[in-house]
Amino acid sequence: MLNFRGFDVLTFDCYGTLIDWEAGIFPALKPMLAYHGKSVSDAELLEIYGELEAQAEAGEYRSYREVLLEVVSGFGKKLAFTPTLDELPSLANSIQHWQPWPDTLSALNRLKSRYRLAIISNIDDDLFQATARHLQVNFDPVVTAEQARCYKPGLKIFDLALERIGSSRHRILHVGQSIYHDVLPAQSLGLATVWVNRSSARAGVGAVKRAEGKPDLEVATLEELAQMALG
Repeated sequence: MLNFRGFDVLTFDCYGTLIDWEAGIFPALKPMLAYHGKSVSDAELLEIYGELEAQAEAGEYRSYREVLLEVVSGFGKKLAFTPTLDELPSLANSIQHWQPWPDTLSALNRLKSRYRLAIISNIDDDLFQATARHLQVNFDPVVTAEQARCYKPGLKIFDLALERIGSSRHRILHVGQSIYHDVLPAQSLGLATVWVNRSSARAGVGAVKRAEGKPDLEVATLEELAQMALG
């Protein structure tokens, strides 16, 4: 069991953890697939998404808008269709409408009463600004892939966050929905971790690349985390 009194700062992944990105991904991709006569299960769609996103984020840095354009293009290549010019940016354009999980806002506001809250996210600055309006909580700092020119699970983005936070690593608890993007790299840097194992059409994995790891704590919701952290 984690000793929550030992932490001053909670760092959060955003999309998947705070934002219900599956509820954003499906409306963006399913109409495209249907238009081109393609049908896959929700779990298979998420598996394809996770693999394509990880591939697009590997190698030389490019913006998240470009990553998502590559994801849409990759669906076409994998399922044998050609996305239209309007469909290519549709996934990135939909992010501004993605909403928090039902428990996110109340849990964050409760946690903010005791902890400093920060964001470490694989996103572009302008895309996060649109999301921030939905979250309604001030994070300090907000560290994005654009700022670090690095995507999780790469360590440069975590290193930049740790530098800006300025606290001892043992006082920081990292919270994320992805074992691959969050738990494993954070642990490699000596951070304690919480895995928020959100409900998903692809149970235990969601829309990310599959990876095996053991977080310090597993919870099903952010509300569960808030209850444990605040006692």
